Amino acid sequence: MFIQTEQTPNPASLKFIPGCEVLGQGTAEFTTAEEAGHASPLATQLFKIEGVTGVFLGSDFVTVSKSDVLPWPAIKPLVLGVIMEHFTKGLPVLNNEQEAAAPARHAADDNDSDVVRQIKEILDTRIRPAVAADGGDVVFFDFDEGVVYLQMRGACAGCPSSSMTLKSGIENLLKHFIPEVVEVRQAQ
Repeated sequence: MFIQTEQTPNPASLKFIPGCEVLGQGTAEFTTAEEAGHASPLATQLFKIEGVTGVFLGSDFVTVSKSDVLPWPAIKPLVLGVIMEHFTKGLPVLNNEQEAAAPARHAADDNDSDVVRQIKEILDTRIRPAVAADGGDVVFFDFDEGVVYLQMRGACAGCPSSSMTLKSGIENLLKHFIPEVVEVRQAQ
């Protein structure tokens, strides 16, 4: 098994591409070993590596974030070993498929207003694929009085350029296509 690695805009995160499906649909993010707990055998094993602070699972990639304790050359071979062992043994990525997916508010809903449907469609078709290429995800939380609230996940969470991505990239795109959008903010 050959696992590709890619740099992300976040120097504390690397994207690992095992060449097979990780999660068919949705995403899953774990920021602590306790969170990974019984939900993800893969994330649980990755958190056993000293310095690992986050695991983000995408459709065909795993993004691992680390603290400043150790440099990537010390951690990367261990991460590669865990991912390779996991997939060669055919173990499940999640113990329960329902653990995957961004919060339910992200999915299109019949109760959504036309504006919210448009926002979600642009997020799904134009923004999320680009953010996934950087090892992360963006999740819709709310639209209130012209303000879109989003959460950056994976490599994009805590990335030095995430606020620029929100403001210069996502906000400009949404404002261009949807006149009702006046601002984009990070959801808390």
